[in-house]
Amino acid sequence: MRLEGKVAIITGGASGIGYATVRKFVQEGARVVVADINLAAAQAVADEFTTSASAPVSAVQVDVSDFAAVEAAVAHAVAVFGKLDVIFNNAGIAGGKPLLDHDPAVDYAPMIRIDQDGVYYGILAAGRQFRDQGTGGVIISTSSIYGEQAAELSFTYSAAKAAVISFTRSAAYELAQFGVRAVAITPGRVGTPIINQFSDELKATFAAEQLRNKMTEPEEIANVVAFLASDEANVINGTVVSVDDGYSVFKQRLDLPTF
Repeated sequence: MRLEGKVAIITGGASGIGYATVRKFVQEGARVVVADINLAAAQAVADEFTTSASAPVSAVQVDVSDFAAVEAAVAHAVAVFGKLDVIFNNAGIAGGKPLLDHDPAVDYAPMIRIDQDGVYYGILAAGRQFRDQGTGGVIISTSSIYGEQAAELSFTYSAAKAAVISFTRSAAYELAQFGVRAVAITPGRVGTPIINQFSDELKATFAAEQLRNKMTEPEEIANVVAFLASDEANVINGTVVSVDDGYSVFKQRLDLPTF
């Protein structure tokens, strides 16, 4: 098991990509802290995956837009499991509207606090713990295909996800001296609860934007995250790993005329 003995915090761990990653990390031998704003949901996930008296999974409530809460989640991991090896900054929100229709208090500030500041707080809190432990660590953060391009109704979301990429590069540069790696992932269209609430027509359009003509499953993202968290990925540092099934390499399939 590639994560045997490692301790990980997964934010947004009660659903979607986070939930799938909790399951994958446990399968790979990690002890996991499910960190989520919904404590009841996080505890349900912890109960589901705790299979022995050693309690490999623990739950903690965290609002990632509150630095003190993120620090407390890191402290919780150390108190329960004795150390921290990996943080997966995955919690986030989506949504948007045309720029000129924005109410900054509604359409800008909340998303920046969660999708951008929440990742910064995770990097900072975990980075300090890794430094103090003297054992290194891995920081994985969820960006997006939108962090590298403009898209419809995504002015704030794209900005926040672009910041995640910049944070990752800078963290890798500054924290390498402490044996810390930092990596960002850019998912494309993933079948999470956020997307699955949409109409079948819209989901079909999303699927057509990827090379397999299907939505990515959260478990497929979790597989990549587990690899990035492992020692097998030691040379992957400061980079963006695309997990978008080709979304970024083409626009959309066209019905070509006969030549």
